[in-house]
Amino acid sequence: MNPSLLADTLPDGMFTLADHEHQAGLRLSEAVRAYFNGGAADQLTLRANTRAWQDIALLPRVMRPLASGHTRVELLGRTLAHPLLVAPMAYQALAHAMGEQATAIAAAALGTGLVLSTQSSTRLEQVARAYLPDAGRGPLWFQLYLQPDRGFLRELIQRTEAAGFEALVLTVDAPVHGARDAERRAGFELPPHVSAVNLNGMRLPPTTALQPGQSALFDGLLTHAPTWDDIAWLRSITRLPVLLKGVVHPDDARQALTCGAAGVIVSNHGGRTLDTMPATAALLPRVVQAVAGDAPVLVDGGIRRGTDVLKAMALGASAVLVGRPVLHGLANAGANGVAHVLRLLRDELEIAMALTGCRTLADAPGALWAQAHSR
Repeated sequence: MNPSLLADTLPDGMFTLADHEHQAGLRLSEAVRAYFNGGAADQLTLRANTRAWQDIALLPRVMRPLASGHTRVELLGRTLAHPLLVAPMAYQALAHAMGEQATAIAAAALGTGLVLSTQSSTRLEQVARAYLPDAGRGPLWFQLYLQPDRGFLRELIQRTEAAGFEALVLTVDAPVHGARDAERRAGFELPPHVSAVNLNGMRLPPTTALQPGQSALFDGLLTHAPTWDDIAWLRSITRLPVLLKGVVHPDDARQALTCGAAGVIVSNHGGRTLDTMPATAALLPRVVQAVAGDAPVLVDGGIRRGTDVLKAMALGASAVLVGRPVLHGLANAGANGVAHVLRLLRDELEIAMALTGCRTLADAPGALWAQAHSR
């Protein structure tokens, strides 16, 4: 292992994920902060994600047997040490020179699953080599968007299979970018040394001249937007299970399973696409009910405390994905910073379980005040 990957020292005063966010804000440029932390439009959904978890109350239980408790969960045929995965996030080299490689080392060391973004600034093979050798690691998944260049996409998926990735996560909620005002105000642009290296060589679709009255969006870009029919094609070219990320409507959850999805991820893209969407904490229960235990349901968006993780599991999630806090830890101290963020969440989860009388996460539903109060 390159010693420089573990050379960063964690700054003093890092006790919470909020501390990491504050410190990262001092290190990152205004433009990069806007890219990492900003949301769409008025950022209402961005703020609602965190607030919704905070608004859910937990009810302590006392004198319950807690010895030999654990945080283990089952997910797609694997036993995970805890229900945390790193969400797919693009261009991590903006936060730290070692980018996704540092994140992978930290996630593997903490037993945390890793979902690598299509728009990673590090080659997927390099990330896999950093992550897979750790015996205690979680699952390694690859996030992708359906690209018009299907030949390139087929080759990209073949690369992920050969590198050892265990599942594909298809993002389905972003056929276009949201109106990210904060990024535009800050003048965010990728620097020359950062790019989506795994997309090198992909051919862009030919542009079609628009007729008077036509929309550049609906008659241009969206003519290549994926549909449900494309899920069958994707499944036909890979041996890996496919999860759909960005499913928030119960009917879409049922349709995803009909199309052969191995699971769904309740996500509003961290508030970065459609503003005024409900928070994922509010969306999760209806999707869980629609899936009815036929496939795992994961959730992301606004997870900032171990209590949030417990609440998500109590609402029926199979696991949670954590995004921005990982970037903050990466900016603060590389792999050591990411490891610290993940360790904080794990420790806080165990504390919350103990104080609500949950010996395992199967007991989590009983920790919710609303459910206990209704009985």
